[in-house]
Amino acid sequence: MIGQIAISVAITCLGLVTYAVGQQPESIKTDVSVKWEEILRQRPEWYQGNEAVRIADNVLLYQRETGGWPKNIDMARVLTTTNEREVARQKVETDSTIDNGATYTQLVFLARVYTALKLERHKQAFEKGLDYLLEAQYANGGWPQFYPLRKGYYSHITFNDNAMINVMRLLRDIAQQKAACHFVDEGRRHHSARAVERGIELILKVQVVWEGQRTIWDAQYDATTLKPAAARAFEPVALASRESVGIVRFLMDIKQPDKPVIKAIESAIEWFEKAKLKGLRWVEKPDPSSPEGYQRVLIKDSDAGPLWARFYEIGTNRPIFVGRDSVIRYDVMEIDIERRNNYGWYSSEPVRLLSKEYPAWRKRLGL
Repeated sequence: MIGQIAISVAITCLGLVTYAVGQQPESIKTDVSVKWEEILRQRPEWYQGNEAVRIADNVLLYQRETGGWPKNIDMARVLTTTNEREVARQKVETDSTIDNGATYTQLVFLARVYTALKLERHKQAFEKGLDYLLEAQYANGGWPQFYPLRKGYYSHITFNDNAMINVMRLLRDIAQQKAACHFVDEGRRHHSARAVERGIELILKVQVVWEGQRTIWDAQYDATTLKPAAARAFEPVALASRESVGIVRFLMDIKQPDKPVIKAIESAIEWFEKAKLKGLRWVEKPDPSSPEGYQRVLIKDSDAGPLWARFYEIGTNRPIFVGRDSVIRYDVMEIDIERRNNYGWYSSEPVRLLSKEYPAWRKRLGL
């Protein structure tokens, strides 16, 4: 679920230049505050500076006793002594989650800072957080949105907003000893590799099949039945195009995919080709009566590039839209303006997947 400070960059341990312990080049500026949503977008050498250490220590303070982290908190802000005491009192909370970039973002950041400076407290916090992610995985290979488990959709296996996929990307980097993840011990690397294997098995198992044909994936699944499941009032059971792009990209990164993985990718690509919408543009139209000052509308435009709806009805492949009343509609203009303005109902993200990434993948495999 998209939050105000959710990390929007790819989650990876890659991209860090390392230096000798304690070495801090004088050219690095450490007095400029960094926003949390930009924490993984800094120059490699920034992660060994004073500002990175300050924020990393904040991250340790926010870490729950479970090992994970809560969501929607600016962990880069400067804390007063009173703030620190209040945050410390919250350590017993059971609100650790992988929603809105939480937990795996903190782990990637800590890995980069630890690799740069080798401060033991950052390694210990990283290991505790990694253990949390490994423990949170269901036996069937999926991850819930919250752990410890909560009642309701929070316990669903969650692909929504790439939550599970970003966890798996981090674990794969750890298993493969990528860049800033190279310090992880052998036992945890092995456990991470096995967790990724189980996750892939789950992904292949829950790809939606309709009339014998594989399609794409729902945004969440019931953890027991493995059937597609609804989440919030405006998130119905459906084929979820945006989350499925992330899943396909993850599968295409497998170096030596077996036949089931190749079949899953090929089937999803075929579905994306069939589901593209042409001659439409999703735009913001000025509207002083709206709280946002605009309203999002769908207009006809013969020059527009292809779009995909966020949700498609399973069985008919019709785009569907839902407001807070949970009523499924087939016209985005029929849902309330608040939901229309504040949810990603259309996306062009599959364009790059179809035009560049998929052809490159086929070429790499000689298909």
